[in-house]
Amino acid sequence: MRTVYVNGDYVSEEDAKVSVFDRGFLFADGVYEVTSVLDGKLVDFPGHCARLRRSLGELAMGFPMSDEDLLAIHRRLVVENQIQEGLIYLQVTRGVAERDFLFPPEETPRTVVLFTQAKPLIESASAARGQKVATVEDLRWSRCDIKTVQLLYPSMAKMEAQSRGADDAWLVREGEVTEGSSNNAYIVLEDGTIVTRDLSNVILSGITRRAVLKCARTLQMKVMERAFSVEEALMAVEAFTTSASGFVMPVVEIDGQKIGDGMPGPTAKHLREVYIAEMRKAAI
Repeated sequence: MRTVYVNGDYVSEEDAKVSVFDRGFLFADGVYEVTSVLDGKLVDFPGHCARLRRSLGELAMGFPMSDEDLLAIHRRLVVENQIQEGLIYLQVTRGVAERDFLFPPEETPRTVVLFTQAKPLIESASAARGQKVATVEDLRWSRCDIKTVQLLYPSMAKMEAQSRGADDAWLVREGEVTEGSSNNAYIVLEDGTIVTRDLSNVILSGITRRAVLKCARTLQMKVMERAFSVEEALMAVEAFTTSASGFVMPVVEIDGQKIGDGMPGPTAKHLREVYIAEMRKAAI
């Protein structure tokens, strides 16, 4: 039985409840973060806090809790749930108020929920075999840079990909890949150049993305942050994604067409190994 954090209390998952009038439930008026846990420690926690603050600011949602308070909650949940490897989900909503499209008064208490998910991250069957992706039209709103809880369309995209025999979806606007349904997308050109979409309002600034690109540059790999088309992706020698739960995940097939030799490529495998090693050293 997991221990869950709800608005200042640590309760069993059976007793973890929020109001039906919560704006997260009624309007998806909330943001979230997912932090990986390796060896019982938090991966890139300061980065997740910084992005949380940015998302809250973009939604004009004040949040009185300090990063130190959040760290203490994360660490207590790790201990109480005996998490050595897995994830911690954090969600902040604008709080409980009468249903109204206008925001409630600023002093309305925020709803804060955290829970753990114990799961293997390093030893991954998906990473060993590589994933198949299907391209799906990107019909999300135009503020994908804010990590909101509005995840219905990414969920629909994943289901569409699954119905086509794929593991995940890559979202496409005007012929160009924006990102994966819950990850950032990359291709590797014949000369070894890693290409990933540049930061803008149409993609999320991934915390893992930032760390992996830093690893790539440290390894003297050439990186280009620009848009790429589906056609260019199909001609690439490798493809992969990055996320807090998948780390570096090789992609071996796009829309039924093999990428390279149809096996996880050396660039993705090397970056995955280096990223995991660096994050284990830096985790807190």
